[in-house]
Amino acid sequence: MTATGTGTGTGRGGAGTGRGGAGTGRPGRVRRALGLPATGGYGLFITGNLIDSLGNGMLLPLGLLYFTTARDLSPAAAGAAVTAGQLAALPAVLLAGRFMDRHGPRRLTVVANVAGAAGFVCFLAAHRPWQVACAYFLVQSGVNAYYTAQRTLITRTVPPGEIRAWFAFTGSLRNIGIGAGAALAAAALALFGTGALTWLVATVAPLYLIAAGCFAGVPDGPPPTPSAPGAATAPVRTPTATHPSDAPHPSDASHPSDAAHPSDAAGAAGEAHTAEGTGGTDRTGGTLGDGTRRYLLLVACNVPFVLAQSMLSVLIALYATRSLGLPAWTASVLLVVNTVLVSTLTSPLTAHAAPARARHGIGLGYALLAAAMLAFAVPAVPAAVSAAWPALLVAVVLFSLAEIFYSPAMNELSVTLTPGAARGSRQSLYQLSWALGNITAPVLFTTLLAAGPLLPWAVQGAACLLALIAVPALEPFRRGGGRPPGRTPRCTP
Repeated sequence: MTATGTGTGTGRGGAGTGRGGAGTGRPGRVRRALGLPATGGYGLFITGNLIDSLGNGMLLPLGLLYFTTARDLSPAAAGAAVTAGQLAALPAVLLAGRFMDRHGPRRLTVVANVAGAAGFVCFLAAHRPWQVACAYFLVQSGVNAYYTAQRTLITRTVPPGEIRAWFAFTGSLRNIGIGAGAALAAAALALFGTGALTWLVATVAPLYLIAAGCFAGVPDGPPPTPSAPGAATAPVRTPTATHPSDAPHPSDASHPSDAAHPSDAAGAAGEAHTAEGTGGTDRTGGTLGDGTRRYLLLVACNVPFVLAQSMLSVLIALYATRSLGLPAWTASVLLVVNTVLVSTLTSPLTAHAAPARARHGIGLGYALLAAAMLAFAVPAVPAAVSAAWPALLVAVVLFSLAEIFYSPAMNELSVTLTPGAARGSRQSLYQLSWALGNITAPVLFTTLLAAGPLLPWAVQGAACLLALIAVPALEPFRRGGGRPPGRTPRCTP
């Protein structure tokens, strides 16, 4: 019997040997305590995520260094070429959404990794700025397409009741992979100098092809539910409830199962997509035009978080060295603290401490992020300069907790806010907020820092508070009325 077979006990979500099968004994208890989803049968999916993140960590932060050392380009020329390539890749986000609607998220994930591999091969042949721009166009197009597909691929691959747990788990995998890749790259550079950059480039391209092969073997279809024709007869695990009022209501669209149900992934989502474009109504009588507006609001609400995520890589090093007079390795230490916290705590805190509703988790994340901005700003006050290190450590802990509570909740809401939220057309809009934010952050924060060391934190803190005010409007559509669930779905045996 195989993990992807059919029939009782072997299908996804089935008991015994199938995916999502019951965990028994001490391993199952440890897994639940750590907040981890059942991972049996998901080897290719997990490996693909890890390898993709490993490749990101190994080379993406070193692209400018590679072209300025191995290709003798000036920093200005290399930087302009990189920016041009990233800007040219923006339309790829929308094209990726259309591709996903036609061919599904699995195929888009495979194409994205192949594009990334091709881009890094082009690194080896790029000697002039226009060639660098073309190489970065391919790499950034692959990155944009990958993250456009990833959230919907999760809803199509994992049991419905564990979607937020899988968002948390894949987020941890991503941080582990990026951290491991960065450590390998750092070790290679320490041992062999900048001459190792060419070998790193040559290594990364095959990694992306291996990741593409892993994702090609991942089934692209929603896990069956007991009510679906042909579903496994063994019961699918359901969320734990300690009181009848805590049990998730089956009609509530904010429940993760709505994102992975076949009617959402195929029929209902397509119906919603068509109706929304014509100003129709959803199945609860809600205005689907309003659903479009609320999804755009979700995209806008995500922008402050995207900008904040860029702060660790774009702003902290300059702020610590030039504004606070701290050593150059300060930013690296803070980044390591953030990576360790997010990698180890995302799954357990999402399982045991996150608010029940996704929008409440987003609100908590923004409240913590606003507090982190205040803590980051403290050392810039002349009277508090001696407290720089304690303030920065408190700030990065608050920042990490914000990321832990925000990311899985926003990823879940991005595929459940409206009936057609998991479609490529919606996911491409959501991914566009990431692409635009990452491009905008360097010029925004360096300009603000030049105007004053307190200004970046004040502006970012105000943006977080504005997003926090808008979060209550992100109430998902609910089928047939019903009230939202009282508890976050848990990973149960």
